[in-house]
Amino acid sequence: MRFLAAWNVAKAWLLLGAFAVVLAGCGYLVGGYRAIPYFVFSALLIGATVYWYADRIVLAMLGARELPLGAAPVLHATVEHLAHRAGVLRPKLYLLDDGFPRALAAGRGPAGGSGIAVSRGLVEALPPAELEGVLAHELAHIANRDVVVQTAAVLVALTIVEAARVGGFMSRALLFVFGPIAAAFTHALLSPKRELAADRRAAEICESPHGLADALVRLEQASELIQFTASAATEPLYTINPFAEEGLAALFVTHPPIAERVSRLRALDPSWREKLRAA
Repeated sequence: MRFLAAWNVAKAWLLLGAFAVVLAGCGYLVGGYRAIPYFVFSALLIGATVYWYADRIVLAMLGARELPLGAAPVLHATVEHLAHRAGVLRPKLYLLDDGFPRALAAGRGPAGGSGIAVSRGLVEALPPAELEGVLAHELAHIANRDVVVQTAAVLVALTIVEAARVGGFMSRALLFVFGPIAAAFTHALLSPKRELAADRRAAEICESPHGLADALVRLEQASELIQFTASAATEPLYTINPFAEEGLAALFVTHPPIAERVSRLRALDPSWREKLRAA
């Protein structure tokens, strides 16, 4: 797990370095060597802003609002308990006020500055054990520092995709060009293995893999029944892929198949079938 966290930090620095090089090149084209330091400083300033505020930016773009303690004390208590078990500072809790069951995490990492957003549909649809599994999965992303890279990657991809949409009558053509670029950027930074690692960590946090496994099955079934509309570039943020894998959305798929994830989780407790029969 420490290797995963260190690798995610390294990727964040590589992303910042690449961004600085791109802006330095733009500075050279605009004003020669004298302009390079100004553009590099701008890159560092933008990088610092993204690091400190990307979670708020992304969550605000998704329409999430902070959930007061008094509005959901049990949910807050659950997150605090699981965060303690995961070894991370308790993240802020946000609510997505819609019926589609989904959850996501964004922010900086285990030392603070992160947030978990859950939808009203998720809280209403999942039994306590399954809800704990999903929350533990998102906390695992925070503990592994996946959120650092995920948040930055989604923010950049969203910017590229939305920039294509402002092209007026040319927007479809621009999206045809910029969409694959944004998707390639996302896949270069995010591996499906991060979801499998977060699943394993969640099972450790909950001391059982079955709550999350059952939740994944339920979320997959719900995603087939309830319509969901959002930017496909946000796909890496969610516990499962909530989009139909067609068109632009097919380019951004970074989650392994649900069947594979459930199979791996069940394998963590090989005797689960016997326990189920005994119950």
